[in-house]
Amino acid sequence: MGIYIPTTMADHWLKLLICVIALSNTKVNVRASEMVNITLLSNAVEKGAVCLDGSPAGYHYAKGYGDGANSWMIYLPGGGWCGRKQSCIDRVKYSPMLSSTKNITQETFGAILSPNKTSNPDFYNWNRVFIRYCDGSSFMGDVKKVDPETNLHKRGSRIFTAVIDELLSKGLKNAKNAMLTGNSAGGLATILNCDRFRALVPNANTVKCVSDSGFFIHAKNLPNAAGRERTFARVVHFHCFFPENLVADIKTPLFLLNSDFDKFQIQVNLKPHPVDNPGWVNCTRNITTCTPPQLQIIKDFRNTFLETVKGLGNNPSRGLFINSCYIHDFLYLMGRYNSQDSPKLHNKTIAQAIGDWYFNRSSVRLIDTKIDYPLDCKIGSGNFV
Repeated sequence: MGIYIPTTMADHWLKLLICVIALSNTKVNVRASEMVNITLLSNAVEKGAVCLDGSPAGYHYAKGYGDGANSWMIYLPGGGWCGRKQSCIDRVKYSPMLSSTKNITQETFGAILSPNKTSNPDFYNWNRVFIRYCDGSSFMGDVKKVDPETNLHKRGSRIFTAVIDELLSKGLKNAKNAMLTGNSAGGLATILNCDRFRALVPNANTVKCVSDSGFFIHAKNLPNAAGRERTFARVVHFHCFFPENLVADIKTPLFLLNSDFDKFQIQVNLKPHPVDNPGWVNCTRNITTCTPPQLQIIKDFRNTFLETVKGLGNNPSRGLFINSCYIHDFLYLMGRYNSQDSPKLHNKTIAQAIGDWYFNRSSVRLIDTKIDYPLDCKIGSGNFV
């Protein structure tokens, strides 16, 4: 026979409170993303660390905890470039999210910045920082003079240095682990600033860099090589700027995440002769409409990309994840970073590959050499988490 234990109203409310707490904890643990407020850089104007429009630089910071309290991830987002005066004026006018911190309040932290342990197991509880990209030159500009006619400020390099300096005072100086990462223009900035970042955090035990879709190739034997040279020379005023000419000299361990059918590079940087080749725009938007000659140009890009990567040499500290999805950018979309449908090489997702490489669990040099056709990987389209 069971024993009857009387239940008081207090018992009832205690049980209800316990259930509420349990449910609340469950919600916190399964969050795929979080909204993080902006922090405007202290004394930004005095330091000259300002956006194109002269507004103060800013960043979004989620504090680490537990065994991630002394680990830091610095994320540099993409957003293209402006090289000419008019294009920078247009960027300020039509793309304020990429040229100013005015009216910016929050940023979504998902994918590699996600606080979710299941979907981002290696970095979920790190100190995670998203530096706003508002200079239009991959955090490389350092022009002291301001054009009084346009009020354009080209101070990306100062922004990077000043934000890192402020983060040092917030605990970055005590970091045991640190990672600089970013996508597209931010992926390029990651390559360009990798050793510089290492020098700014000299006390960290492990410092590594992860470039997502930032390995922009010269491809001097493919159409529009001169156009690519002009475009990138405006961002950094010397032609050895192309990553292929820099990576071999980078001393800090670097991970290259890219598609050998990089959609942005093919759509924007690769143009056939003549540039008004009939149907080229439709072809690059929808591969199924490409003519055999157009498709061959795209395949030639892929072969050149792989040859360029091979030409970097076999640095044992370098990580590679080169897939064949017709995609540009992977790290800020959970569907691409770590999901059931994420790109996989040797049965590893991008999240697993980066984690294994960063923590030296295994060497990661994964390149898809079997697929010679751009894959239509409809994953994570338009969704941050």
